[in-house]
Amino acid sequence: MLANLATAHLQPVSSVVGPTHGWAYLFVVVAAWRLRQAPATAKAVALVPGVGGLLALRHLDRSGTTRPYTKESTSS
Repeated sequence: MLANLATAHLQPVSSVVGPTHGWAYLFVVVAAWRLRQAPATAKAVALVPGVGGLLALRHLDRSGTTRPYTKESTSS
């Protein structure tokens, strides 16, 4: 979106990318706030535009609220 703004500012690109970016932002905020075991800091940083989702994931990982990765064993 910023690349479009810095270059030609094409209206068709803006009309597609803008709403998509907005919905992605809203999805991250709602997902973080619906997670009951998420700490308040993770919910607060989810509100930061652009990097809020990544920051919220980082806070969730540090607080231990994410499900640990378990490798499935395969029998040979």
